Amino acid sequence: MLEADDLTTPPVPPADLVDLNRFTRTPLTRDPFEFLVVPGFVPRAAAEAAAAAFPGPDLPGVLPAPWEEPDTAFGSLLHALRSPAVTAAFATKFELKLTADTLMVTLRARTRPRDGLIHTDSETKQITALIYLNTAWDNPGGRLRLLRGPDDIEDMIAEVPPEAGTLIAFRRSDRSWHGHKPFDGVRRAIMLNWMVDAASARRELRRHAVSAGVKRWFGV
Repeated sequence: MLEADDLTTPPVPPADLVDLNRFTRTPLTRDPFEFLVVPGFVPRAAAEAAAAAFPGPDLPGVLPAPWEEPDTAFGSLLHALRSPAVTAAFATKFELKLTADTLMVTLRARTRPRDGLIHTDSETKQITALIYLNTAWDNPGGRLRLLRGPDDIEDMIAEVPPEAGTLIAFRRSDRSWHGHKPFDGVRRAIMLNWMVDAASARRELRRHAVSAGVKRWFGV
């Protein structure tokens, strides 16, 4: 549990970029693992503007977010998501002692047919959050499913279309199974991971940076 001093919240980012009040009001589902879904976490206008300026190349896999935030709508959103107030809100919601230096921010620009296999995330992650930046999503594939187990993509607790501004966040555990049906194409998302420590965040960001460089070099 968090102590009272840990719950002091710094100034919040602009509400037209991140709706922390909506996040705070949304109850946490605790069974079979802790998660919440918040449509409109990023208001629609801000999500669409950020999508139009999305910096990730049309590459598959996980890409590191730019450390120097561009002077665009995407950069403004990235700055808001990195604010201490967002970390504090997640710490309160999940009753964890999270710190800004353990936050890893990555991007997904494109999904391949082989992506979305059922998994639980690595043990170096405490919290995973995805903010989607796509328009209306009619395809049956690419909708993240929170699952009861590792064997059946149809045995779901919830299904989340990756529509603009929607947040899905969960606490990593041995039961936090998730995945999606195949989709091949653009599927933009910002991913926030609060890691177990700052060293893990730095190590994983370096790994993703190397992977992204290899993909660019070989024109993947």
